[in-house]
Amino acid sequence: MEVGGIQALRRWRAEQSGRVGLVPTMGALHSGHQALMTRARAESDLVVASIFVNPLQFGADEDFVQYPRPIEEDLKKCEEAGVDFVFAPALAEMYPSAPEVRVVAGRMGAVFEGAARPGHFDGVLTVVAKLFTLIDPDVTVFGLKDIQQYVLVKRMIADLNFDIELIGLPVVRDADGLAMSSRNTYLAPEDRARALAIPRALNAAAEVAERGRGTAGSGAGAGAGGAGAAAGSGGAGADLPAAVEAAALAELEPVAERGELEIVYCNLVEAATLRPCPPGFTGPALLLVSATVGGTHLIDNLPLEF
Repeated sequence: MEVGGIQALRRWRAEQSGRVGLVPTMGALHSGHQALMTRARAESDLVVASIFVNPLQFGADEDFVQYPRPIEEDLKKCEEAGVDFVFAPALAEMYPSAPEVRVVAGRMGAVFEGAARPGHFDGVLTVVAKLFTLIDPDVTVFGLKDIQQYVLVKRMIADLNFDIELIGLPVVRDADGLAMSSRNTYLAPEDRARALAIPRALNAAAEVAERGRGTAGSGAGAGAGGAGAAAGSGGAGADLPAAVEAAALAELEPVAERGELEIVYCNLVEAATLRPCPPGFTGPALLLVSATVGGTHLIDNLPLEF
């Protein structure tokens, strides 16, 4: 396995042939990232993983400086997953000066996570576009925990005519149901216990959707509790989307009222457009959930079919 910045990448890339897969990361890798690398290996002859903490996607009051950077551990995880080249550029290589030209995420980048973190997705798409240009992959693999990011990258590939296949991997969860995230390391034990309201909310929503239509996405893997039954009496019929949202909120709101969690958003949206699902909606949808627990910003989602 080779490791390097832009010049080393260009030399390596010029010597290679075959199908190249890319897994973009910011480091602080866990088994969820390794699952992406394993999938990229299955789809490619060669795998590149990028490790770069991108300042453009962090707000002024966010954790850019504190974001974990355990590079030696990350390199070991990449090697275990069969990565061929780790692209780990210095900040000055990626941004020799403050960039004047950036990718603009548009309407879909200004809602939900984009509303909570203004400019975040402009920064994400800008760095992803740079990675696509530098690495020239045939396929790229993204995790679906950051589902809004995935939707926007998919749209950018189409709108900017990148000849790249995009693969999304389902959310990888710990045994307690919490979605794996590099930011989970910030959670104190009591905060992690409070954060489990998020997968409980997704499971409750899945139960209501299944009763209402009989076609729900898989739950979040940590018992749903009892709120789904309470909310489920209105689950059938034209207002099923509202009932699904209500079931999720029924799990989150009591925890929020105790001051143990702050709900950032909890909304059911059309998967392709991220617009709210109207009454009677049919087709693929996403339940998007974000909460702040102990100062840590967490996101999760549930795919559903109506």
